Amino acid sequence: MDKAEEPERAPNPIDRHVGLRIRMRRKELGISQERLAESIGLTFQQVQKYERAANRVSASKLWEMARALSTNISYFYEGLSDAIETPGSNLPRETLQDFLLTPEGMELAAVFPKIPTGRVRRRMLDLVRAMAGEPDTPEG
Repeated sequence: MDKAEEPERAPNPIDRHVGLRIRMRRKELGISQERLAESIGLTFQQVQKYERAANRVSASKLWEMARALSTNISYFYEGLSDAIETPGSNLPRETLQDFLLTPEGMELAAVFPKIPTGRVRRRMLDLVRAMAGEPDTPEG
């Protein structure tokens, strides 16, 4: 089977995780894909592909990204062991990653922790559950 006939494969979970962490850090710093790409000698399309895990990030580019994003290499791997411990355990993690890759998911993840009171955060969560048709869970 030649390359054109090969079925499209899902991205490697490690590449997905690293791509998500690149995006999260870039968004946290308010840096555009264009600006990050320019600082490391790439096109913004290449940064997009890294963030979506369509392409793997080489070790040298990851090093450059860490410098451009004012972090260390280990940042991109934080939380990774949780994502790949057991087969099948990455399904909820992938759903979380898919959510965080959306503009709304990133914004919600950034703003939600800024709600000062736990009780208000709990009520917001209850509202979202109700809107999604999910059953209530007891407060813990």
